[in-house]
Amino acid sequence: MILNYTYRIYPDAKQETLLLEWLETCRVSYNYALREIKDYISSRKCPIDRCSLESEYIMPCHYPFPSYHQQQNNLPLAKREFPRLASVPSQVLQTNIRRLHDAWDFFRHRGYGFAVIAIESDLSIPDPMPHGHCIGVDVGLLSYCATSDGFVEPGRKFFKTAYRRLKVLQQRLSKKQKRSANYEKARKRVEKQHNHISFKRKDYQFKLAHKLGDMADTIFVEDIDFRLMAKGFLSKQTIDAAFGQFRSILKYVGKRRDVSVCEVNSRGSSQTCPNCRIEVKKELEDRWHSCPECKYEIDRDIASAQELCNRGIEMLSTQGLWGKEIGYQVGLSGVMSLDKWRGVARLNSDIEKPAL
Repeated sequence: MILNYTYRIYPDAKQETLLLEWLETCRVSYNYALREIKDYISSRKCPIDRCSLESEYIMPCHYPFPSYHQQQNNLPLAKREFPRLASVPSQVLQTNIRRLHDAWDFFRHRGYGFAVIAIESDLSIPDPMPHGHCIGVDVGLLSYCATSDGFVEPGRKFFKTAYRRLKVLQQRLSKKQKRSANYEKARKRVEKQHNHISFKRKDYQFKLAHKLGDMADTIFVEDIDFRLMAKGFLSKQTIDAAFGQFRSILKYVGKRRDVSVCEVNSRGSSQTCPNCRIEVKKELEDRWHSCPECKYEIDRDIASAQELCNRGIEMLSTQGLWGKEIGYQVGLSGVMSLDKWRGVARLNSDIEKPAL
């Protein structure tokens, strides 16, 4: 595991002067490399049967495009001609060239069919306050999400269902000559397939967020950093599920529908009995919660969602927020009551999927 730390530095006058010199050298090298790319493009703009009356860039037809690797490999030669470059660490100059080509690639692949307009306003829309019926939502790979009320959404594999078509398109792209017209057509087909997968995933998540908004007035979700989950042995499946994006969409939909979406501490939620609150160890393959203390049995994901709901209510009660909405923590009609699952041991046959 690699940990990155960020610290505020306070350079003295001499160090600040050196850093400014490095920054200026990076600016000059960036512009020089960009000038090489622009000169190459300009030399290819001349029509085959005529030239400009003012000026024209002329480069041999076999002159290669100044790619990232070519310009990076030319840095040692450039240091001999321009000793100023030697004062800057080599990794800094290489990163500078990489930034240039990343920006250049983005400039060449972007479309021109959309316009983004940002409007600044002093209007502030407050987040919805916790109120009414509340549920906990647990996300996973086998079942995409489960709620404390017993609703379970089956797992979805957006990328896997469209991978066969994407694989064929990528194979066709690999056989095309780079920077040719056919290569560009094949690349756009691959890009279109990736966008299709992304749009399909986002459409599903919006519909699911609205469905959850119909179920409750307050939703408690996990505070997990899903970027860490994406580094495990199920990284591909986790990235495909896009749980972080779903949580952001759920908050957005909740704000528009006056549904409060709160994050609660999820540590050990799947290892805790929501009925008696004791620790019940489970392995990843154990998909059924069976408490040896209170004999409470239920699906593992639903049990985790119920524990998230418990913690959410306790968190808001501790902060004094529930007193602003209701007279007391539980007991009011329409408000999630912990007695819904505490002290009640349900058998396997008693677990039913709620009607929506």
